[in-house]
Amino acid sequence: MTVSAQKMARICRLTSHCFVRVHRFAQRVIMHDPSRHRTKALIISSVGPGALNLGGRWRQMALTLALGGLLVALLWLASATRPWQAVENKFFDLYTALSAPYKSPLPLVILAIDEPSFQQLQTQWPFPRRLHAQVLDRLRADGALAVGFDVVFAEPSNQTDDDALAQAIARAPPVVLAATRELTESGNASLWTEVMPLAQFVSAGAIAGQTRVSPDDDFVVRRREASPDTFAAQLATLAGSSLGMPVQTDWAELIGYAGPRGTFDTRSYYQALEPGLLPARFFRDKIVLIGRSVRTASELERSQADMFNSPFAVMDHEDRLFPGVEIQANLLANLVHGGALGHVGQGLQVALACALVVVLTALSLRLHPWVVFLGVGSLTIGSALGSLWLFAVQKIWLPPLLLMLTVLGLYGSSLLLGYLASRKHALQTRLMFSQYVPPEVVARLIDNPGLFKLGGEVRELTLMFTDLANFTAMSEHLSAPATVEVLTEYFNTMTAIVHRYGGTVDKFIGDAVMAFWGAPLPDTHHAEHAVRAAIDMQQAMQGLTDQLVSRGLPTIHMRIGVHTGSVVVGNVGSRSRFSYTAIGDAVNLAARLEGANKAFGSGILLSEASASGLPPELHLRHLDTVIVKGKSEPVKVYTPCDDTVLRSLSATGVAYFHERSWDESAAAFAQLLAHKPGDLAALRFLQRIDAERAAPADGTWNGALSLDKL
Repeated sequence: MTVSAQKMARICRLTSHCFVRVHRFAQRVIMHDPSRHRTKALIISSVGPGALNLGGRWRQMALTLALGGLLVALLWLASATRPWQAVENKFFDLYTALSAPYKSPLPLVILAIDEPSFQQLQTQWPFPRRLHAQVLDRLRADGALAVGFDVVFAEPSNQTDDDALAQAIARAPPVVLAATRELTESGNASLWTEVMPLAQFVSAGAIAGQTRVSPDDDFVVRRREASPDTFAAQLATLAGSSLGMPVQTDWAELIGYAGPRGTFDTRSYYQALEPGLLPARFFRDKIVLIGRSVRTASELERSQADMFNSPFAVMDHEDRLFPGVEIQANLLANLVHGGALGHVGQGLQVALACALVVVLTALSLRLHPWVVFLGVGSLTIGSALGSLWLFAVQKIWLPPLLLMLTVLGLYGSSLLLGYLASRKHALQTRLMFSQYVPPEVVARLIDNPGLFKLGGEVRELTLMFTDLANFTAMSEHLSAPATVEVLTEYFNTMTAIVHRYGGTVDKFIGDAVMAFWGAPLPDTHHAEHAVRAAIDMQQAMQGLTDQLVSRGLPTIHMRIGVHTGSVVVGNVGSRSRFSYTAIGDAVNLAARLEGANKAFGSGILLSEASASGLPPELHLRHLDTVIVKGKSEPVKVYTPCDDTVLRSLSATGVAYFHERSWDESAAAFAQLLAHKPGDLAALRFLQRIDAERAAPADGTWNGALSLDKL
């Protein structure tokens, strides 16, 4: 059945009233929200205003509405599945337990065929029908209004007992006997068979009523059969006229339970048989239901008891079983006094869900994300509480699951879209920003936005400076675009090598490159990585030089200076423009070492500080001890060298030189020149040895080469 037009109109009015109240509240919040003109988040969009970058409020609204419509459609399809219905049924049970009155005004007594009755009567099921006849006579004598046997008397027993029961039915108040339907399945078809009471009992005046119920998958009975020939409907018709109450035959299709097992006045069957156990006239003006209500496993098995799961088990796990006779009592109470529930159809549920989508979309485009977050939580809880209010007060079953999941699903979907959009935006930012700074810096800034501020930290880095020798002469033979093209190829090649070894390209200064290792990501082998990168860069430079020579251009060479020291590294600059860079005395020394290559004819020059952090397999030649321009402290300098003889002779010559053993030093460098003719470092040492021999002894002599004089 569906909801009547009056009920639908009432629900729509209530829903409209709620939406108006929410809209007015939102307007008041917006009037006090200073960020209402800036925040354009979708639903909550906690990723930040404008994260979706959809190009305008109307486009955001259209996308949100489309998303909400798709979500509602998917949830509507899911509502037809068994898991969904199982969750809805648990909501129904919870609401039943919370809203049940735990009493009933219906004058009704249940005579339960229970364990005490089996013990007192010392008989097994089925009871002899003469006992039922004795009970009917007691009920007639007390003045009962009507009697319902939730027992199917379909087969004859012994003639004497059947005659006794038939005669008792004839003289008793109105009696309704249970009828049922049995399903017989074969390989080709399913056949329903009507199981009716014995014709003898019907002829005696009994009325047949269908007691069959349709439990859900969890074996809880929640729906009533909407038919005038049901057991409860027949009893309601008989008793309702006596009570002066019309039978409720409206649109309600769900059982409104009065309470758990035992809510109705329940007495043991045997108490109606033995005089004195119940007061005289106890059943006067009452409806009496007789049915099985056993709990022990042995009696359940022997009697094939009519037992179902209780909807109140969701709150009370101690008593899960609910006898069929009490289900009939609840059905009877619903028909006589009302209390049954109408079920809101799926069409109206979907309409309400779509209305929520529209309201949430409209509000989310104006409200602050945190306000929307609270609103989403309020609407989710409000859907459950509103459904409970309709259930308890209006007797309308509006399952809250669709509405709750619509709110939460739209919120979650929007968060997911916002997250994906922010990730896309971050990727675009990363790709764009990586054109200016290393990808590692971009990644760190994206993951830690707090780093995107002025300031730095003191760290030990290995710094590199490169420069192109003879580049000015070469550029005179090239046009400006061709010069840029050569520089671009050069920078691309060198940047790739720096990044391959985990370095950061700080900046390009004309044709020079500044890079460092150890920041922004820590690197325990920063000196090694810097030197290995320098070696690879020189090898790559040879290929670039060969290309230029093949084009008829002058030869160029690259010089590299490497030094390890403490610097301040971070975002340096002004509030409007800054860059991630390193500053400090170590930076200046690295730059000076690049220029010092000219004094030795080397391509790579590194300080002792960098050399001390290298593994043994990186072979170095000790060139000299120098004092670079602008410095006063001497620095030992080295260059990578795989020639064992050259390294040995150079180390010997330098050591003798600093011992002022001029003959031994000159001999070592002479051998070096024989091994490598034209070596600038050896030639310079021989010149210095000659000068030192002629110079008077000086107590301040340290043997360092001052590059200021070169």
